[in-house]
Amino acid sequence: MSHTKWLEWAKKIQSISQNGLTFSKDVFDIERYEELQRLSAEILNEYTELEFEEIINLYKLDKGYQTPKIDVRGAVFQDGKILLVREKNDNKWSLPGGFCDTGLSPSENIVKEIAEESGYQVRTQKLLAVFDMNKHPHPPQPYHYYKLFILCSITGGHAKIGLETKEINFFSENNLPSLSISRNTESQIKTLFEFLKDPLKETLFD
Repeated sequence: MSHTKWLEWAKKIQSISQNGLTFSKDVFDIERYEELQRLSAEILNEYTELEFEEIINLYKLDKGYQTPKIDVRGAVFQDGKILLVREKNDNKWSLPGGFCDTGLSPSENIVKEIAEESGYQVRTQKLLAVFDMNKHPHPPQPYHYYKLFILCSITGGHAKIGLETKEINFFSENNLPSLSISRNTESQIKTLFEFLKDPLKETLFD
């Protein structure tokens, strides 16, 4: 049995348990759903590098009916190169961005994230792609994510590291650094370069 299949089952078990905890009023049902949640965490602990307590704490923080989470990433080009930031927590490079904050639109989120992580002020231009993380070569994650890639252009500011970043630079398609693949993959970034070459290319999804 492949690890991938076990991870798929673990996420489905977690989704069922969270939805059950959201709507159930019966104390015995709640206990059963909490047990399913622990089982999901044990499976993820077994097949990923995530610690059991880390997983279960994430689960307990997530309330309400479970839906895919949204991660937004900015594609900013300059002189044929793409903007990447070096993450402090894993010392690898990614497109600026992160989870969408409640109360902000995807465009507002990415403008904020790029400013905070790179120092640049940008305006959004086009939604390039909406990718299901499960269909791309990312490492296992405890949740199901959709990733939005938005083309942006620089309007001001200057390179400046943020609280979560330690370095900022622009890279050519054939000279990419070591990537933080939980955030973005090489194939995704190379796909973004296709939009630089063909501005009329249609938005991608899945």
